[in-house]
Amino acid sequence: MANLKSLAKDTAIYGLSSIVARFINYWLVPIQTAKFNAAGGQYGIITNVYAYISLLIILLTYGMETTFFRFMSKEGENPQKVYSTTLRLVLMTSVIFAVVITLFLHPIAGAMGYSDHPEYVWVMFFTVAVDAFVAIPFAYLRYVHKPLKFASLKIFNISLNIILNLLYLIILPAMQINLFGIYEEGFKLDVVWVFYINMICSVATLLMLWKELKGIRFGFDKATCKRMLSYTWPLLVMGLAGQLNQAASQILFPYFYDGSVTEARAQLGIYGACIKIAMIMVMITQAFRYAYEPFVFSKSKEKDQKDTYAIAMKYYLIFTLLAFLVVIGYLDILRYLVGESYWEGLRVVPIVMAAEIMFGVFFNLSFWYKLTDRTIWGAYFSGLGAVVLIVVDILLIPRFSYMACAWAGFAAYAVSMVVSYFAGQKYYPINYPLKDIFFYVGITMVFFAGMHLANHNLPMWAALCLNTLIIVFFLAIVVKKDFPLKSLPVIGKYF
Repeated sequence: MANLKSLAKDTAIYGLSSIVARFINYWLVPIQTAKFNAAGGQYGIITNVYAYISLLIILLTYGMETTFFRFMSKEGENPQKVYSTTLRLVLMTSVIFAVVITLFLHPIAGAMGYSDHPEYVWVMFFTVAVDAFVAIPFAYLRYVHKPLKFASLKIFNISLNIILNLLYLIILPAMQINLFGIYEEGFKLDVVWVFYINMICSVATLLMLWKELKGIRFGFDKATCKRMLSYTWPLLVMGLAGQLNQAASQILFPYFYDGSVTEARAQLGIYGACIKIAMIMVMITQAFRYAYEPFVFSKSKEKDQKDTYAIAMKYYLIFTLLAFLVVIGYLDILRYLVGESYWEGLRVVPIVMAAEIMFGVFFNLSFWYKLTDRTIWGAYFSGLGAVVLIVVDILLIPRFSYMACAWAGFAAYAVSMVVSYFAGQKYYPINYPLKDIFFYVGITMVFFAGMHLANHNLPMWAALCLNTLIIVFFLAIVVKKDFPLKSLPVIGKYF
């Protein structure tokens, strides 16, 4: 129980920072979707480019965060050498990537469909090279249990991003100030400055980590590097395949959509804006991952670790299902996070959220092969999911537009999750509380059906009231079944 309390504490800090950061970041969505109309396709460009970026960050970190945690806690390894070697290795690959992109910028931009705007590609690819290197000192902060510094720097990065976006998109045009000549005649907005702002924020965050970067002075150990690369390459394959499940649809969409380039970007922008509402599930999963990954490796030698993993899985599902119901219940309010011209895409929200819950379960299940050094299995599972997603996208995008993207992600995560569970039970069996898990999933499906009917058949005020009652009822079930109030510290004695 003490272990779970420690995990809960770190998850709360990471989660709070992630919530605050995501809340701040959410303000970019209404601002950008208001300034970039859906029909213009500019937000579709942002969605498409960021999809490439999400894959590249996996490629350039190549599983070294997880590998770093594994080797820092491994017997016989020198933690200082491991950290310094990791820093130098990722720095070297990031620099090589930046040089290659510079040399072959125009062919790459043309292949991506941006031959007229290669600057989109250069700015964001340089930014991702910086972000990949920054990921290692951030991992070090997690290792040394400094969640407050980790959280403050993440919030700093996003806060700076939102401030600069406000300046460029709203404040400077309103004041008729063409600072450094960044606007064309009539204060015309250009999405490239959204990318420039990201680059500025990434470089500023790198400078704020100068103390952690001093760890690079302990040198580069070739033997350690070889062992780490042997461990990490399956994680790279797994990470790329896993990220394909999130990004492939946004990358493939312009190539397979049955319409003009402008229309394809417009439809992709609608999808990209609306899934931002579903990103609360990504936020919860990410917060849990930040705390859970170092926690698992540090507790891997304890006798009761399997029981701890099983209980953590159940609690993860309870909180994510609650988040799912909250978002669906108040979707009529949350829709104002995006511009009105994007509202037609709100139907993807429950599908994408359900997919993200399954991804979180898949992440929880992944530790059986990480702890047994069978990381190649993760590549198999994620690769299988990526194949499912790509096939569904190619077959259905021409007919169903962005709805195909939502269902493709759902199918991909479902397949990866189920296959990983059955393989894990063979090689690293854990007695998960399946009865409780299926109970909570079942009642969530029933409550979702009730909310869906209310949202489409009742006045907004009535639907919100009914949905609130459903959420309270779900909480009451959780409290009665798994979180008795009498167990709470200090006030528990009154129940």
